[in-house]
Amino acid sequence: MRVAGARAAGQVAAVLALAIAVASLPARAESLLDVFKLAMDNDPVLQSARHAFNAAREKLPQARAGLLPQVVATGTNSRSHGFYNFANTPESEREVANWNWALQLTQPLVRVQSWRALSQAEAQQELAQAQFALARQDMVLRFTQAYFDVEVARQGIAAAQAQLRATEELVAQNKKGFTAGTNAITEVYEAQSRHELARAQKVAAQTELAAREADLEKLVGYLPAKLNPLRQDATLPLPVPQDVQAWSDQARQGALQVRAQQAAVLVAQREVAKNSAAHLPTLDLTASYGRNASTGSSSTPVDFSSSSQTGQFGIQLNIPIYAGGSIQSKVRESLAQLEQARSDLEAAQRAAVALARQSFNGVLNAQAQAQALEAAIASSELAIKGNRAGVRLGTRINIDVLNAEQQLFSARRDLIKVRHELLLSGLKLKASVGELSDADVAEIDQWFR
Repeated sequence: MRVAGARAAGQVAAVLALAIAVASLPARAESLLDVFKLAMDNDPVLQSARHAFNAAREKLPQARAGLLPQVVATGTNSRSHGFYNFANTPESEREVANWNWALQLTQPLVRVQSWRALSQAEAQQELAQAQFALARQDMVLRFTQAYFDVEVARQGIAAAQAQLRATEELVAQNKKGFTAGTNAITEVYEAQSRHELARAQKVAAQTELAAREADLEKLVGYLPAKLNPLRQDATLPLPVPQDVQAWSDQARQGALQVRAQQAAVLVAQREVAKNSAAHLPTLDLTASYGRNASTGSSSTPVDFSSSSQTGQFGIQLNIPIYAGGSIQSKVRESLAQLEQARSDLEAAQRAAVALARQSFNGVLNAQAQAQALEAAIASSELAIKGNRAGVRLGTRINIDVLNAEQQLFSARRDLIKVRHELLLSGLKLKASVGELSDADVAEIDQWFR
């Protein structure tokens, strides 16, 4: 028994040791694609768009119902009680029961307005599809923006911490030099001032990070503990073709907001046609069957029961003659809405062209800035080495080294930001022509591993 107990205790200890070891491992970084999939499932804005799309899809069967048979069943059951007399007959008490039921079928034969309503519902479904595709595309941009902002903010924290450490070392060196008589008290004060400024910049960086993490958490539903950063050796793509006019021309017709507005114009056109058909005659096939029964009558002196069955079959023609001017008013209203939709289409096309140009230039500008910052980083690294050598020779002071280091920290931070802006501008450029999709997130994920 003691052996078995010792063996069980040893197994428990091994399990606990394994659990502690696993818990002590660093958190695995979540890839861009993994977090994106979670955001696609959890983002309430996209979920709302999906529900709106599902609701809009029901417009088509609703419109189709106006051309299909309508069957209505009705039935009543009543009982009356009272005192009656006829001529000079004595008053008598009577109770009469009546019941009836009927079944009616109506099959539309000629209803121009219903056919045009069906055509409009098809256009409304196209509009709903374009709007949902636009919502998905907007989700890709919102997610990548939030993810990139968090990464840039976290790199900003790293730069602020490095700068803070450098100022702490400078303060310590200058105080030591002042004690030894090699540094002036003003150098100590200046170093202390730089240190306090670095502390303030770190606090500002932490505040910025908290705000950006909150934005990402709203999309994903939780805040990933660790994200994969953009690799420094990643070669970021440039737009193909490198012709801003080609992108602008494609955006004018291919942008999702343009497609959605084109569908809105089609819906408005068919609304005009539907309202114009309201004054046209309709022709329906009708058929009915019913039965009536009564146990007596309260209107005759003789009390007797009755029963009857009826069936009808025919064609029903309705010709609208005058509706108070409402039909003409609805036509005028829909014509005004059509012109509004056409104006909105022109505005959407101009906005798409402007976005394409802005995004194209954003990619090129970000690339130029990245190249300049890379050169600035190389120069700053050489400047730091030169200033450190100057300090040893007595031709430079420690504050010169700190200035060079701060310039290097700023250049590195700005380079990270610019590289993310280059990627984001590329995604916006694809969005401007309606070509941005989930596959683009999977493509850039390779640069975040």
